[in-house]
Amino acid sequence: MGAVDILAGVSSGWLQYLTWIVALAFAAVVLLLRRPWRPDLALFAGVHVFIAASLAAGIYVLNHLGEGRWGGDKEARIDPPSLAETPMVGQFLEPLDGTLSGVANVVNEFVDFRAALPLALDFFVAAGWALAAAVPAGLFVLIGNAWEAKRRRAQFAASRKELAQLRAELESVKQHVGYQSGADII
Repeated sequence: MGAVDILAGVSSGWLQYLTWIVALAFAAVVLLLRRPWRPDLALFAGVHVFIAASLAAGIYVLNHLGEGRWGGDKEARIDPPSLAETPMVGQFLEPLDGTLSGVANVVNEFVDFRAALPLALDFFVAAGWALAAAVPAGLFVLIGNAWEAKRRRAQFAASRKELAQLRAELESVKQHVGYQSGADII
């Protein structure tokens, strides 16, 4: 059973848009589902999804070289003549037909590769720039994590202070009611 190519009808322009759409959608999902609300994490996740989508798109283009979507159909194909049909000597030239056909196929594949390579490189370059943008996004995440850790430490210290205050009040209530200082009420 063969794999279904869900991107078969997608043009090169839409493939570029699709990388952005997937990254923005993933960042929006992270932004909406993350509590507390952390836009730095959404940015970081979106950048990494864009890197992965761009690399995947570039590899997809290189894996589908023979398709006209990448511009390989703009140049004429080489179709070697059949030497086997030559009168009187055609039967001796039949092995040469296979060789010429093989050379023509290699040239046609090279033309397809030459047409698809600039588009694939555009995706790889976009992934490289996104990787460079991931560094400041990572710094924002580090700053956000440090702020969050500071907020949690302050919240924990306030909770400990409140707990100590409640214990002191409980001890005073115990003494007022007549319980001993170390005895459990419950």
